Amino acid sequence: MQERWKRWQHGLVQSLLLYHGREDHALVRVLLLASIGTVGMPLYYVIWQNFFPQEYESLPLRLLGILLCALGLFARQFSRRMLHVYLLVTLSYIFPFFFTFMFLMNHGSGVWSESLLIGLVVLFHFDTSLAAKAYLTGTTIACVSVALLGEGAAMLSRPVLQQLPIHIFTIAALSAAKISRHVLAQEKLAGLGAGLATVAHELRTPLTSVDANVRGLLRMYTDTSNRTKEDRLSAIDALARIQFEVRHMNHMIDLFLLSATAVRQNLRPVEAVKMEGVVEAVLKRYPFSNATQQKLVTLELRRDFTFAGQTELSVVILLNLLRNALKAVQRAGKGRVRVVVDGAHQPPRLLFIDTGCGIPAQQMPLIFRRFYSHPPHNGAGIGLALCEEIMLAWNATIHCVSREGAYAIFILEFPEQQPIQR
Repeated sequence: MQERWKRWQHGLVQSLLLYHGREDHALVRVLLLASIGTVGMPLYYVIWQNFFPQEYESLPLRLLGILLCALGLFARQFSRRMLHVYLLVTLSYIFPFFFTFMFLMNHGSGVWSESLLIGLVVLFHFDTSLAAKAYLTGTTIACVSVALLGEGAAMLSRPVLQQLPIHIFTIAALSAAKISRHVLAQEKLAGLGAGLATVAHELRTPLTSVDANVRGLLRMYTDTSNRTKEDRLSAIDALARIQFEVRHMNHMIDLFLLSATAVRQNLRPVEAVKMEGVVEAVLKRYPFSNATQQKLVTLELRRDFTFAGQTELSVVILLNLLRNALKAVQRAGKGRVRVVVDGAHQPPRLLFIDTGCGIPAQQMPLIFRRFYSHPPHNGAGIGLALCEEIMLAWNATIHCVSREGAYAIFILEFPEQQPIQR
């Protein structure tokens, strides 16, 4: 039963997100507005006429609103231009005109002041320019109509005037929220673009190397007349290089897939993980460029420890840290990498120590920020941010101590005897 409830929740959330993401899908909103209005207009006429009578109520205006909403139920047959005109007319009539007219004719009553405020919130969830046109048009016609009916004094009454600052603030807040949502969407697109650029960059270099080695082999084996021992050794070297580059590409693809999976999945700790086993598995799995680079990395086991986490996500963290450390050593042209499993420390911890280029002091507060990378071309900036997110989900911590040009130490500390959540 609980699993079924979770699936229903997930489905509902995904449906809402899908709808919310369709900013330009006017048809969906028209159908929703038409359905609510067709039911709501007659329903609230009955409520305000019979159960909670208001000072003023108008059946003809209600019927016109019902007609406009009912027309929207056939919006699938509208052309694009007709759909835009229908939205402008219907929004102008229902939210600004009808709600403002009833608000003024009822002399700023509590029921209609709240109804008008809700109407403005709904109105400005549509396109801002469309909502602004509808608001100005509908409100102007409502005020003129009230004046022609001899109720102009109501517009200058205290209950009405004191609503104006609230309405202005509501419109401004909704407009600002839509701008911030647009900015967030642009940031997501920028992050996606940076991620794709990183994938292209990571795969382009080994593919170029593979292509060069293959062309060399083709030339060598095309010319069979002058093949020497050095040629055979060159061929073996080229094949070894191709094998390394293919392993490297497979590793990068695995890392990107693991990171993408980690972003989507539940991060909570669900199993007991032995730190030594994970570290050794990562060191065996990592595609070192050669034996020399592999010898730069040493594992120091002071005492093994077990922590509550997920093996797959642990691999994601360690692969990211090892890759960053080796890149720092490569950029500096010197240094080594030391991985220390220190279960004797309180709390148990894992240290990633590299004596490469280090991190500038001004960059230190930014290294765990999503989409930030240093140097800027060094990646998409999601690796360390993801590591920190996973560690926090495990009630663990990760931080860095560094000196530019000398070293960088990433310290991962784990709580003792953390309960496993099933």
